[in-house]
Amino acid sequence: MRSQYCGQVTEELIGQEVTICGWVHRRRDHGGVIFLDMRDREGIAQVVFDPDTEESFAAADRVRSEYVLQIKGLVRGRPEGTINENMTTGKIEILGKELVVLNSAETPPFPLDEFVDVGEDTRLKYRFMDLRRPEMLNKLMFRSKVTNYIRNYMDGNGFMDVETPILTRATPEGARDYLVPSRTQPGNFFALPQSPQLFKQLLMVSGVDRYYQIAKCFRDEDLRADRQPEFTQVDVEASYMSEEEIMANMEGMVGSMFKDLLDVDLGEFPKMPYSEAMSKYGSDKPDLRIPLEIVDVADLMESIEFKVFAGPAKDPKGRVAALKVDGGAELSRKQIDEYTKFVGIYGAKGLAWIKVNEIEKGVEGLQSPIVKFLGEEVAMQIMDRLGVKNGDIVFFGADKEKVVNEALGALRCKVGEDLNMFTTEWAPLWVVDFPMFEELDDGGLTAIHHPFTAPSCSPAELRDAPEKALSRAYDMVLNGTELGGGSIRIHDGEMQSTVFDILGIDAEEQQEKFGFLLDALKFGCPPHGGLAFGLDRLVMLMTGASSIREVIAFPKTQSATDVLTKAPGEVDKKQLRELSIKLNLPEPKKEESN
Repeated sequence: MRSQYCGQVTEELIGQEVTICGWVHRRRDHGGVIFLDMRDREGIAQVVFDPDTEESFAAADRVRSEYVLQIKGLVRGRPEGTINENMTTGKIEILGKELVVLNSAETPPFPLDEFVDVGEDTRLKYRFMDLRRPEMLNKLMFRSKVTNYIRNYMDGNGFMDVETPILTRATPEGARDYLVPSRTQPGNFFALPQSPQLFKQLLMVSGVDRYYQIAKCFRDEDLRADRQPEFTQVDVEASYMSEEEIMANMEGMVGSMFKDLLDVDLGEFPKMPYSEAMSKYGSDKPDLRIPLEIVDVADLMESIEFKVFAGPAKDPKGRVAALKVDGGAELSRKQIDEYTKFVGIYGAKGLAWIKVNEIEKGVEGLQSPIVKFLGEEVAMQIMDRLGVKNGDIVFFGADKEKVVNEALGALRCKVGEDLNMFTTEWAPLWVVDFPMFEELDDGGLTAIHHPFTAPSCSPAELRDAPEKALSRAYDMVLNGTELGGGSIRIHDGEMQSTVFDILGIDAEEQQEKFGFLLDALKFGCPPHGGLAFGLDRLVMLMTGASSIREVIAFPKTQSATDVLTKAPGEVDKKQLRELSIKLNLPEPKKEESN
């Protein structure tokens, strides 16, 4: 039906007859001459109809936006002064000779010929229209390039593409499972995989040696900008490779992909221990584009009478820290109040601050309601430790360590973005030496990554001091976003049982939920490790999108709803009976009468 895509008609075809198909992107009538901008996935071509071709001119006069047309015409150069250097087809136009209307179109629910501020629900309801917009199609095409690049790289490095089951069983991996009832085994349920974790480890036992898969994963959890209930993961596992070898291999893939697809040189990825990341940046995925660091000042606060600082300073689980912002003294009280509300999201009870006006005057040159509570000696010791200068502002956090880390870590990124303090466009790194476990509110322990991550100690050492154990885990971070995380896995039964014991998973539950894995470990499991990338997040960063929903063809809303197909939806009673399911829905809340 066509000889070329619209976006591929260039000056090389001048003088030739072409046939294009696509949508009417824009129609313009210039005093007897009709211009149609024809659009397909490759771009836009300008078609001109004049009254000399009477039948086609009349047809062009009747078409409207988003009509589907087939046009045959002659390629010619644009007149001088009408060339558009910003378009691939900007030096040519097509003199239309024949026009066939393949389909008409109703008025679109929102304009597609220019960017307009359309509500996301409307865009998702008419996603098939939203995806016609060039910026959306370009993101999908770029995503296709990324997945193709990954496959070529992995194939070239000896990794085998192996599919793993979608219908599997529930395992404790940190989030709620999506469950699928079994019709043939009433009362039993499959679970959709949160990741192919156990299967890829079994593939290592099977001798696959190097595995990868671009896999769909499912997690029933609260959503945010970089989360979806179903998401795509680049899953990787390899036998007989150390963490250094796995990191080098994956760094090579990401680095070469950025270079080849974006012409961006990420350079060598630095490595940072988890403890340093949390201490300096309050996050295990620090954004190193922002040159701000958090500094501990608890030792200077222990002896003061101001309990807001002294209490956490003396608490073994507390932290008192400061964040110096260069040039931040220009912030207004209103802006500081907004930052105070912001850190409240992370549990902070307030946000103390000191503006540095004239440091040479000592405390007299400091502006803050808290200076009088610190005393001159402590205040100046803090200023000296932070290396302040005139025009700076210092923010303080004092609370449980987790609250301070999350609040000041988020504030660091917020202020850095608001004041445009980025020193580079891209800042990758590896975060390593994670703790094996973290403490729960009830005093129990949970795995920081997952219970199959290998510790860097023996089973006996792990049992003696689990809270001090480090794992052989590693996360790849880019611009404050975790691109992927992985680890060396446990490959012997004794260590795996030890980890389960520490997590409170007794022998019966181990056999019930993980018996197949424990059995596999008895039959000569090789040392192995791996990593999983979030493909959606990777493409989001590479395209500059604001959300992963912008790089997924048919995403869910923040409430895990598909407004296009109206899923999830009700099913009829016959289907429920076949599944031996009876609904027990909560009573709807009654409205209170006045």
